[in-house]
Amino acid sequence: MKNNTKIKYNGGAAMMVLVVFFVFISLTILIGIVSPTVREYRTITDNFKSKQTYFLAESGVEDVVYRLKNSKKTTGTETLVLGDSQAITAITDIGGGKKKISTLGSTDTLERKIEVTLNTAAGVSLSYGVLVGQGGVYIDSGVVNGNLYSNGPISANGSGSNKITGTAISANSPALIADQTNGTGNPANNITFGNAAATQDVAQSFQVTTSSPLNKIQLLIKKTSTPGDITVKIMNDVSGNIGSTIFATGTLLASSVTNNYDGWINVSFTTNPLLFVGTTYWLVLDAGTSNTKYYTIGATGGNAYTNGASKIGQLGGTWNTTNANIIDYYFNIYLGGINGSIIGNNVNTKLPVGTTSGTAQAHTVNYVSSTGNIYCKSGTGNNKSCIDQEDPAYVAFPVSDANITQWKADALAGGIYNGNYTVPWNGAVLGPKKIVGDLDVGSGGLTVTGTIWVTGNIVMDGGGTTKLDPSYGSGDAVIVADGTITVTGGGKATGSGAAGSYLMLLALSNSQTAAMTVSGDAGAIIAYAPYGTMNVSGGSAIKEATAYKLNLISSSVTYEVGLMNNNFSSGPSGTWNIDSWKEVE
Repeated sequence: MKNNTKIKYNGGAAMMVLVVFFVFISLTILIGIVSPTVREYRTITDNFKSKQTYFLAESGVEDVVYRLKNSKKTTGTETLVLGDSQAITAITDIGGGKKKISTLGSTDTLERKIEVTLNTAAGVSLSYGVLVGQGGVYIDSGVVNGNLYSNGPISANGSGSNKITGTAISANSPALIADQTNGTGNPANNITFGNAAATQDVAQSFQVTTSSPLNKIQLLIKKTSTPGDITVKIMNDVSGNIGSTIFATGTLLASSVTNNYDGWINVSFTTNPLLFVGTTYWLVLDAGTSNTKYYTIGATGGNAYTNGASKIGQLGGTWNTTNANIIDYYFNIYLGGINGSIIGNNVNTKLPVGTTSGTAQAHTVNYVSSTGNIYCKSGTGNNKSCIDQEDPAYVAFPVSDANITQWKADALAGGIYNGNYTVPWNGAVLGPKKIVGDLDVGSGGLTVTGTIWVTGNIVMDGGGTTKLDPSYGSGDAVIVADGTITVTGGGKATGSGAAGSYLMLLALSNSQTAAMTVSGDAGAIIAYAPYGTMNVSGGSAIKEATAYKLNLISSSVTYEVGLMNNNFSSGPSGTWNIDSWKEVE
């Protein structure tokens, strides 16, 4: 039987077209959904990586700023790595004491760049080639290339090779005991001032027990942030209030104050008025106003000081009593002292002062040949007659007790080495560090990478050189010794090698024979011995000398103008201020 049924081979074509069309539409819809999701994922991922890169760049900048502000070692470039991200920081000197810190952060192809400009804050002001205390200066075949300021006598002996190329001044030295004093130990009370117009200034009245010239004062003060200098005035009293007559004016340098009560702050005056027994005077601290940058002064309670009272307010405006007038500020007032003098060898061997216009100034000037005027109350054997004027005023040392306390804290932050430390023959790298013992540099040589505090004595001899690490650039650093410092036998101390970089050697010994001894080619050092005698001899040529007493024998001190604003890279006296902080890419 024949089957006539025809098979249709194209019968599923419509279904196939429908299926293909459905798949195409489904893929289109799926792609429409997935593509934005993928793009959003990529955007979120890139955004995350961008933020990660930015914060890593910020971290690179902050790391270097921290190192600079705390005297930590830095190189020309620093690198931070986090996972697959990295930040490369470049440190560049851009002149004027400024540094530029540029950090480029990168993750894959993403980059973010942060740039910071730092400027040096006001440093310790070393304004004289030689500055000495009541012990005075003795010169024998010595030369001071610059100005000499002494709070005691200046005397010269020996041959005619003695010379002071600038101005020589001998002030009347202060008494060794304060006439008026209030406050010891940690303050029981604190008064904040300079933070608003109503609390801009503080004042303390007092009376002296001896009629004598005012010489200097001391205050216990701390600061918040970076306020400006304070103008200190001695003023008259009118019926228990501050009058309008100003007897003396001085400046309390902000750079000498720390953020803690680290020690008394010395303030000297431009004139030395005679203060009389039975008269009430006001000690006025005239500050600026800022709600973020201000001062705090320590105070006693319970009317501890019976010769006066305290006030807070504004000079020329309203004054108020402090805590029902039972509080008195911490202060010391020094009066009197011996008259200043400048004495040459004899009438035939006068002490030369000045090369073009230097002057000689003291209460008594004898046997001096000055290119400029001679200002004195009495004199004999000089090349010019005395011109009468006020006796020179006492000048406080530029480094305060608070500065020294801060430097010691900087050293302590780097750890403690117990025992005497002798630098090995092949040299050593050290700092910041506290050494509980002596330090002997010897012939090995020492590279200083931070502040060093030695509780004993320091000896630099044997031809070894103590120098700052190159990372200091034009900055300076300090080595502090609680004992004596001796630089002799070919020992040297220098800066980083960059122009304007110096190393300060600070001896705190009160030895009246040899707190510091510098002999021979000592290098570019700042020599500082505020409580004892400094002996400079043997052809030494140092950059600046400050001491209670100085013996300058067959040597010289050559002052450089840059020392007026030394930046010791840490502590309150010289740090880094941020001029700008921005993203540049």
